[in-house]
Amino acid sequence: MNMNMNPNSELVQSAVNVPNLVQVPDALISQAREFQQAMMMYTCAIREVKTKLEVLNDELSIKNQRNPIEMIKSRVKKPISIVEKLQRRNLPVTLESMMNNLDDVAGIRVICSFVDDIYAVANMLVSQDDITVIAIKDYIKNPKSNGYRSYHMIVEVPVFFSSSKKNIRVEVQIRTIAMDFWASLEHDIRYKVDKTKLPEGINEEMLECSGKIAEIDRKMQDMYRRIKAAEKNTASPALSELKKQDRE
Repeated sequence: MNMNMNPNSELVQSAVNVPNLVQVPDALISQAREFQQAMMMYTCAIREVKTKLEVLNDELSIKNQRNPIEMIKSRVKKPISIVEKLQRRNLPVTLESMMNNLDDVAGIRVICSFVDDIYAVANMLVSQDDITVIAIKDYIKNPKSNGYRSYHMIVEVPVFFSSSKKNIRVEVQIRTIAMDFWASLEHDIRYKVDKTKLPEGINEEMLECSGKIAEIDRKMQDMYRRIKAAEKNTASPALSELKKQDRE
């Protein structure tokens, strides 16, 4: 009989990822070391919030037999974007100004299947006692004038370092797959395409598509609810009794 007697045979190995050093903008070169440290801290804050979301998704995949979260994306804002945003707001281009005035340096985007999942995941995240909610903007119930829909939260999470604890802000955007598809094209139009070369009427078409996508999200949500209700109503008495015994 072939048995592996190595006591470490069940251990899973994983690489430890170290944040890459980002290029320091010229405007902050006098604070280069501090800027690199701040970027590291934002990266660690993202890791903290992502872990919380992944744990929730794992739990719900067992509890409800489905994953409410389809994908999690994250990024730390590029240095050049930080400088440009401070300048647009007529704010000092300093490390202190960045940390006090910009809430979206660390960003996480959560993609869900249904609108109900968005609110469920958001509520579970902010219910955790080490998460502090700074601001919430619900662009699903109140879309932007261009048709943009998403659920935005600014949260603060404690991150423990070797000799200190820092409370760091992270922007969390939660949206459906359909909302994310629309937002990706809208982002390209806004930032990557020469606006003088945009086809006539494209903004009006984007707004129209936003409405259609919102209707599809509503229909998909309604169909899912009806399917789950039908499953519940057709469950056999024996299965219902078994589930009751499990709960007891």
